[in-house]
Amino acid sequence: MAGRMQGKVSFITGAGRGQGRAHAVLQAREGADIIAIDICQDIDSNPYPMASWENLSETKQLVEQEGRRCIVAKADVRNRQQLADALDNGITELGPLTNVMANAGILPLAMGDPQPMDFHDAVDVDLIGVMNTVAVAVPHLLAAGSGGSIVITGSTAALIPNTTSSTDPRMIMGPGGAGYSWSKQTLVGYTREMAQHLAPSGIRVNIVHPTNCNTHLMNAQGIYQVFRPDIDGEVTKDDFRPASAAYHALPAPWLEPEDVAELVLFLASDAARHMTGTSIPIDLGCMVKWPHGPGQ
Repeated sequence: MAGRMQGKVSFITGAGRGQGRAHAVLQAREGADIIAIDICQDIDSNPYPMASWENLSETKQLVEQEGRRCIVAKADVRNRQQLADALDNGITELGPLTNVMANAGILPLAMGDPQPMDFHDAVDVDLIGVMNTVAVAVPHLLAAGSGGSIVITGSTAALIPNTTSSTDPRMIMGPGGAGYSWSKQTLVGYTREMAQHLAPSGIRVNIVHPTNCNTHLMNAQGIYQVFRPDIDGEVTKDDFRPASAAYHALPAPWLEPEDVAELVLFLASDAARHMTGTSIPIDLGCMVKWPHGPGQ
């Protein structure tokens, strides 16, 4: 069914690659014009490189190949003014905003030398960055007067109970990992609150929770080592594969970004017009297999 986003304008953070790029390309294929932003510079505590301007420019090219318009900007979700300026410029070019994907996120897993401020770095991007994104977008959605959709990227880390004592490797990642998990958990309540307050205006807010997804965040040596502490030295993706698969009921080690994009597309489209405040896992059956947390 083509055209599920026809006539819509989507604002996507973290759009340079990974899940953000997958959202941009799929929604363009379905008819949306895209305002795509990314930080385009590294964050010191984050062990893998962030998306570059070249990555973001490639996203623009891929959207345009789908026959849609794309406005890109370098903007840091930690800086509300940068977000507001990027969004204002995009709306001037493309027209009224209808959809938001608060997707940008990091996992500052500093192996070997974790620092207390790694927690704050994660929270600044993964929680405050989402709140900043919503804060700059909502006035535009309200002004348009036609409702709209906000989809937030969560994580299965948000669904695991008692994470501070869990034996799940994803939870044993120092201050940065704790900041990531705490941010994703907090976003569940934030989603419900914003959904309630925005519902009278017809604006929907939902959150999705992917399991391990084949992006730069997952494909980092720190993540590999956390999942395979039994291996000394460098851990390969092939080493990581069986450990990741063990967390899932379905026979797959991880998701692809395009898998998550299909769920987000549904929530962004009018097909989900009656859904708000929902918290939806796309987890390969992780929480079915481990309802009290992986390994328990």
